[in-house]
Amino acid sequence: MPEKNVFMFSGKGGVGKTTCAGATALHFARNGLNTLVISTDPTPSLSDIFEAVDTQKPIKITDNLHLAELGTQEVKQMWDKKFGHEVYEVFSSLVSIEYDEFVDFITSILPGLQEEFMIDYIRELAISGTYERIVWDTAPLGQTMHLLNMPEMLSEHLKPAPKIYSRLKLGSLSKRPILKILEDWSEISAEDMEFLRTEVEFTMVTIAEALAVQQLEGVFFEFNAHGFKFSQLIINNVIKADDSEFLRTKSKQQHGYIDQIHTISSGMKTIEVPLFPYEIKGVQRIEEIGKAIFS
Repeated sequence: MPEKNVFMFSGKGGVGKTTCAGATALHFARNGLNTLVISTDPTPSLSDIFEAVDTQKPIKITDNLHLAELGTQEVKQMWDKKFGHEVYEVFSSLVSIEYDEFVDFITSILPGLQEEFMIDYIRELAISGTYERIVWDTAPLGQTMHLLNMPEMLSEHLKPAPKIYSRLKLGSLSKRPILKILEDWSEISAEDMEFLRTEVEFTMVTIAEALAVQQLEGVFFEFNAHGFKFSQLIINNVIKADDSEFLRTKSKQQHGYIDQIHTISSGMKTIEVPLFPYEIKGVQRIEEIGKAIFS
């Protein structure tokens, strides 16, 4: 992999994206790099596959490896830190609403807000230098694609805002801050997208099955259209043993799909991770995935 320090893993649900992200993070940690593996999946499973029971945040997994899962609560905290109270002052002058209720409302209805703050959080982490490697386990593919359209959605949402706020009878002292907040928000969005394009290494995780293969071409096209490129592709759960009729039949079927994947990925670095005969949970078994990825 090129020398970037943020590694984003993407893929449809159920392909082993989280396992591959965890294995990559563990590999970096075993090589002496202070590493954070972080999930922005609304239903995260990182702590489950690592069998982490610690309640501290971030959770220490091994020497040099910590784990964090970002959810709705963390997004609310980010909103609160960046803009929350300033925006609330304007809205509460128009509508009788408690601050906590206002934050719940704002973080649920604004398009792309959760993705915006999660990316910004990871960008600030990278800038801080707290970790030498950050491995990012994203939400399933649909939400990641949603992320790519974030600036356009945000722009559409903010377009009428200055006109609306300028008509509010709040006095010039109240109007200027809210318009400045909207301007700052747009700037943050642009910085976050530039961070994704220049500082993040993208890995696609897939499996050798019809639906997963059908989605790949469209995903690559969409990412390229937004100026993003995947540096590598991991084909997970590839059958290597064929000591039964079932496995021979399944393996033959997979080979056809793997050929299609190589055609679609057109020269991209491709890694095949074998199907293991047991569930991948715990540091020792996750490490086996890492050996397959980095061999």
